Amino acid sequence: MGGETKYEIHQNAYIKLVLHALKHKTSAVNGVLLGRLSGDDTVEIVDSVPLFHSQIGLLPPLEIALIMIEEYYNDKGLSIVGYFHANERFDDFELSNVAKNIGDHISKYFPGAALLLLDNKKLEALPKGKDGNPVMQLYTKDTSRSWKLVGSDRLTVKEPSANVILLDFISSKKWKDITDFDDHLDDISKDWLNSDLFN
Repeated sequence: MGGETKYEIHQNAYIKLVLHALKHKTSAVNGVLLGRLSGDDTVEIVDSVPLFHSQIGLLPPLEIALIMIEEYYNDKGLSIVGYFHANERFDDFELSNVAKNIGDHISKYFPGAALLLLDNKKLEALPKGKDGNPVMQLYTKDTSRSWKLVGSDRLTVKEPSANVILLDFISSKKWKDITDFDDHLDDISKDWLNSDLFN
C-alpha cells in the first residue's frame, strides 16, 4: 500500500461508531474497524464493533474482545483494519496515548490501518448543513511510523446519504440501543454485534 491509500467506510459501520459515542457523551469510547483491502489503494471498512466506554485502556478486556472479533469476522473474510476513538471532552481533538497504542497494535497486523477520531465540531454542525463528509478525522502512519492527520478527501462514506440517516437515528434516539463490549462483559446476553440495530 502506498502513501495515498484511500479509506471507504460503509454506512452502517459509520453510524454504529457515532451512535456509540453519543450514547456515552461524557466518556471516551473506542471501537475497531473491520474490512479488507479492495484493489491496490483502497481500504474498505465494512463493519465496526464498539468496544468500551469505561477504562478503555485496560489490556485484558481488550485482548478478549479482539480475539472474539477476529474469530467471528475471519469467517466472513474480514479483518481488523483500523481503530475508532472519541475523546471524553467535546473540545479535545488530540489523539490520546491509548488511541495511539491500540492503533500501533492493529497496524502491526494491518500496515495500512486507519485511526479515526470523532470530530465533535463536525458532528454538532451536521443538522445545520448538507455536508456528506464523515464526522471523523483520519489518521494514518507516516514514513516515520507516527500517526499523522491526513486530508479529509482520503476518507469517504460509501453511501452519500449516510449523514441523513445518521440524523434520523439521532433524532429517534437510536443511540440508546447500541451495545458495546463493556455492556456484553457485564451481561453476556447483550449482543456486541448489534445485529438488530438497523432492523
